Amino acid sequence: MQNTAHIIGAGISGLSAAVRLVNAGYKVAVHEATQQAGGRCRSYFDAATNLTIDNGNHLLLSGNRHARDYARAIGTEAGLVGPARAQFPFVDFSTGQRWQLDLGDSRLPLWVFDEARRVPDTGLRDYLALAPLAWAGTEALVGNTIPCKGTLYDRLVQPLLLAALNVDPPEGSAGLAGAIVRETLLAGGQACRPLIARDGLSSVLIEPAIKLLQDRGHSVRFSHELRAFTMSGDRVSELDFGNGDKIALAEGDAVVLAVPPRAASALLPGLKTPTKFRAIVNAHFRVDPPRDAAPILGVVGGLVEWLFAFPQRLSVTISNGDRLVDMPREELAQAIWRDVCKASGVSGELPPWQIVRERRATFEATPEQNALRPGAATGQKNLFLAGDWTATGLPATIEGSVRSGDRAADLVLARRSI
Repeated sequence: MQNTAHIIGAGISGLSAAVRLVNAGYKVAVHEATQQAGGRCRSYFDAATNLTIDNGNHLLLSGNRHARDYARAIGTEAGLVGPARAQFPFVDFSTGQRWQLDLGDSRLPLWVFDEARRVPDTGLRDYLALAPLAWAGTEALVGNTIPCKGTLYDRLVQPLLLAALNVDPPEGSAGLAGAIVRETLLAGGQACRPLIARDGLSSVLIEPAIKLLQDRGHSVRFSHELRAFTMSGDRVSELDFGNGDKIALAEGDAVVLAVPPRAASALLPGLKTPTKFRAIVNAHFRVDPPRDAAPILGVVGGLVEWLFAFPQRLSVTISNGDRLVDMPREELAQAIWRDVCKASGVSGELPPWQIVRERRATFEATPEQNALRPGAATGQKNLFLAGDWTATGLPATIEGSVRSGDRAADLVLARRSI
């Protein structure tokens, strides 16, 4: 008899677990509480700009192995596009200086020895001062581990860690920051080539997974919210979706709970989860980017941190954005548009725009909150957790999300082999 894995939540964590389990021979049933898949990693048609936009601008890197393997498994790795070489253009608003960080294509960080490829006005000693991050513990603060000042910090380390941790870097977990540095800057250019879902997150990372599952005869149900578990000893024996809709679990069945932490703790009283979160603000402008616009531009010294160029659209991301969530929308759009014009060279009045403010975009990547992240295993032998808020070893990123789904799926498979 074929075992069934019930995936609770159709975000990228749940879908990565589902795809992995299907490919390993499991029957899969996905249950999503809302009317769409993708969670915080999805696209939608926006009437204000008359474009399909992403609810957040997400950057992947060529070294994000789990995310790329997932895309390959659903047949969409070619949809992750970027330059052939790990190059990142920057502009510094305080000086007007523009430069390109060139990490090359080596498996080693040889770029730090080449002045022409480094951040301007930095020396080898500045990069060596970052070394303590590579072995820092998760309980240590970034601010107590490396110097959080100087040209290299202002022009590279601060933007990189702010985007990864979604907190002001000095207050962030040095261990989580170290994981990012090890997998990017220290891994050489082969691991750092930027990849963007140019045609939208949903069309590259979400919809193909749903189609794969459905085409193979597996169940994907929307507006199907799990209300409660029934436990029998050390296992989940029944899923309760309310109004008499219950699913009994056979001995070999398993459950992957891939929902946000608040929903997870409501279903599993006593579950330890992060309790503090930070906002991310994204803005989208309907305008044709300059023909020579880079796919992603780093901005130093502005309100904007990263500028993304898409067909017919320029989009920005502002991390640690709690200070902006209550700002009047048009005032915020105008402020961001001024930065966009300054960074990209476009001009003109404010074009059609959209602001997306995610108040609880990521858990707060501090040592205190990182210590509250649970592992994938639970007290029930057939119930496993997935989500970027679980203990992935990374901050809340797409790579961490996929890694969590893979880990949960692997634990399901390991249980089957016992």
